[in-house]
Amino acid sequence: MHYRHRVVDGLLDQLFQQLPAILLDGPKAVGKTTTATRRARTIHNLDMPGEKLRAEAEPGSVLQGPRPILVDEWHRVPSTWGVIKRAVDDDYTGGQFLLTGSLPGAGTHSGAGRIASIRMRPLSFAERDVSIPSVSFRALLEGSAEITGETDVDLATYSAELMRSGFPALRQLEGKALEVALDGYIERIIDAEVRELGVPVFRPAAVQAWLRSYAAATATVASWEAIRDGAASGFQGPPAKTTAIPYRDALTRLRILDELPPWLPTSNQFARLAQGSKHFLADPALALRLMNFDQESVQTAMAHGAMRFDRPLVGRLFEALATLSVRTYAEGCYARAMHFRDGQGRHEIDLIIERGDGKVLAVEVKLGETVTRNDLKQLNWLRSQIGDDLIDSVVLYSGRHAYRYEGVALIPLALLGP
Repeated sequence: MHYRHRVVDGLLDQLFQQLPAILLDGPKAVGKTTTATRRARTIHNLDMPGEKLRAEAEPGSVLQGPRPILVDEWHRVPSTWGVIKRAVDDDYTGGQFLLTGSLPGAGTHSGAGRIASIRMRPLSFAERDVSIPSVSFRALLEGSAEITGETDVDLATYSAELMRSGFPALRQLEGKALEVALDGYIERIIDAEVRELGVPVFRPAAVQAWLRSYAAATATVASWEAIRDGAASGFQGPPAKTTAIPYRDALTRLRILDELPPWLPTSNQFARLAQGSKHFLADPALALRLMNFDQESVQTAMAHGAMRFDRPLVGRLFEALATLSVRTYAEGCYARAMHFRDGQGRHEIDLIIERGDGKVLAVEVKLGETVTRNDLKQLNWLRSQIGDDLIDSVVLYSGRHAYRYEGVALIPLALLGP
């Protein structure tokens, strides 16, 4: 299969020559192993029974072989983390170890200063080769972007991409085959991956109900209590808080939950800010399958606006696709992606991208072929509050043309690239 170049490849090209060990951190099937294998001379695959048994008996065996060494699925044998950390303590030469797998748990040394972590997400829109981008996210962040271009990507294409997912191996599938593969992915996470992190799953259906409720809260700041209450259907009340919290923590470690944190600027121009994260799953397709959507029902909802959590559901899933893409591009620029909401809920910005100097790019997401003056109100309000600290304002939408309208960059999602 042809290798698809990823934004994360650029990060690895820049960093791995100097850093001794890097963990590619992301959900299962996102392409971590494929990307890491291209750079490794030795591979220890701890997902294979024989390799796993050997590493359990002799954790130091993962240090054997020409470097760079890839330790694939390191968390299958947690002791290998400490072995690599100690090896880096002895030799800080760059380019020695690549690891793939979930984040270390509370019982594992963090690896801070020894093992760096690079986040890898499902394919952004630009990485899917659906269209040719004409607007550079990096240039936007530098304040020098040319806002131009036209695309043939329409609502039908976006709805298809919501279902196709950004998991590389699944993109060749269609129809029922794709639905079965996504359903199997969710079942595997619940039945195997969560358990392997030491979280008991006595009722898999209860975990799936919780995940379904979480999916329905996509792109909202719904409280954890509301999400837990939403999982009550078919059970004797919602899962207990003591049960739901371990699920949430395990799914976060597995990167199935991909919360977008709030922007909390160090300056005091905002009297009171909401501090809740915005809810997202790793891929919008997972949310759609959890809610039993298929390609036809997604397109129907695109046209008619299925409602849930007080906003059009598919509009929020389009926001999830845009957020996945922007976070990928932001990390390629060493910038942080967050959202903004004041304490009263009167002012909200879908995405705030913060550079290292504290200046920000503000992004609103709209599912629609046109943008009106009313869609710019929140962005204009933010400019009035922070002035020159705002690099630029953007509306990502599903129209065809990239251009400026009253100073704001209107960019079809399909035309935004790294």
